[in-house]
Amino acid sequence: MSLPKGLAEDVSKNLVMVARLIDEDPEGAYAYSKIALRLASRVAAVREAAGFAAYANQKYSEALAEFRAARRMTGSVDLWPVMADCERGLGRPEKALDMAGAPEVHKLDKAGQVEMRLVAAGARRDMDQLDAAIVTLQSPELASNTVQPWTARLRYAYADALLAAGREDEAREWFVKAVESDKDDSTDASDRLAAMDGVEFVDAFDEDEDASDTVGVIDAETEVDDEVEAEPQDDVSVVDELDDEDEDVDDEVEVEAAAEGKEDVVTDDVLLKEDDDKN
Repeated sequence: MSLPKGLAEDVSKNLVMVARLIDEDPEGAYAYSKIALRLASRVAAVREAAGFAAYANQKYSEALAEFRAARRMTGSVDLWPVMADCERGLGRPEKALDMAGAPEVHKLDKAGQVEMRLVAAGARRDMDQLDAAIVTLQSPELASNTVQPWTARLRYAYADALLAAGREDEAREWFVKAVESDKDDSTDASDRLAAMDGVEFVDAFDEDEDASDTVGVIDAETEVDDEVEAEPQDDVSVVDELDDEDEDVDDEVEVEAAAEGKEDVVTDDVLLKEDDDKN
């Protein structure tokens, strides 16, 4: 369906924003998808974008409705795996398994078939069928040494299923293979592998902050120690001042005593002279 030029440009701008934000800001992408829907709900690309935006926000019922609408408009089966995964999200793993066995799967390209296998394995795990999930993932694509866009995710899913089944040695081996093939960090295989090996990552920035905080504490303690060491010196000077004051007091006392002695002598002389006059 063709749109007037101005409207087509507005729709295009909103679809660009959906694609730009869907990984880092799913809610923002969803908001732009709703605008695009209001502008051109009869355009298949808009319905598909709206479906993926809803899917990224775990609005599985809404996403499934949009994907079905897009499929009706185009007749394509490309959205079949993600539609099946929406069924899983809605708590219907059996429905997802039915879709995994449908004729539409044979019309998918290799990437689509691998995606459908991942969804089917996930549905098996939803139903606590771990062994069946492991068998579902065992395929020529998993065994291949050629790295394809889906290789890391397939190996990761297989390793995760093995770990859930308690087969840790095999799981570690496949996490290693997932890391080797994950060139664009599409999985957290390296973190899972490190966790299995007991490796704990520490943020270098946090270490620097802790170190600077420690330095500040040490400096403060050093200043306190310097003050403590300086205090005895202040006490000595105070004592010296007190000693000087004591000496001054002693001198004053001696002077006063001497003065009192002289007064006593003078008084005695006067008394003696008065006695002689009387005689």
